[in-house]
Amino acid sequence: MDNFQAYGEFARVYDMFQDNVDYQTWGKWLKQQLAAQGITDGLVLDLGCGTGTMTEILAEAGYDMIGVDNSGEMLAEAMEKRVESGHDILYLLQDMQEFELYGTVRAVVSVCDSLNYITEEEELEHVFALVNNYLDPQGIFLFDMNTVYKYQTMIGNTTIAENRDEGSFIWENSYDEETGINTYELALFIPREDGLYEKDEEVHYQRAYSLEKIKELIGKAGMELLAVYDAYTLEPPKEDSGRLTFVVREHGK
Repeated sequence: MDNFQAYGEFARVYDMFQDNVDYQTWGKWLKQQLAAQGITDGLVLDLGCGTGTMTEILAEAGYDMIGVDNSGEMLAEAMEKRVESGHDILYLLQDMQEFELYGTVRAVVSVCDSLNYITEEEELEHVFALVNNYLDPQGIFLFDMNTVYKYQTMIGNTTIAENRDEGSFIWENSYDEETGINTYELALFIPREDGLYEKDEEVHYQRAYSLEKIKELIGKAGMELLAVYDAYTLEPPKEDSGRLTFVVREHGK
């Protein structure tokens, strides 16, 4: 299965439809976690950086940011933000399953359930091992993932539609209990300059992993799990947590 078709036209309006995500609160949590580990500056990788919203927040905080994403369209949006902010961010068009850096980094972050796009256990373990490889000794990996509960119960087999002046979308969601695969079918309607609407369709796949499985894969990849929380809080995971955040440390390669 091609587990992640790069965002196409949707990249242009992605930020508009993500305006319910509290990036500032998430960024504050990431900065607090990094500072708690003594990481207040230096190189940090944003893995699956998308349009660069979190990359910019961490660059603003003084980190030397690298952003990796496999969608040229998403990175084009990120580069526009970089022009506006003037931040010195390095963006790399790479698949997160095979990313390559020039050297090690102090920390890696991955937000907005980017890792759920990796639909095979061995591939997720491989990404964890790659992260471990590119982290400085005792470096920190902070990431979030959607939970099985979210796919099963919170979004399940539903249709979500939003109609705005800047564009409209219909999102048909389906979740396969047996495989743990969640399918997003997006139909996007974006107004053109002549007033007509252009329709684009994209399909995205994500995988639901149990907390136990994620812990197992972190261990198999040679990393050390320090903490797991109900997303972007300091509360323990709950049965109805829709998203979890993980604090993981590099372990001797």
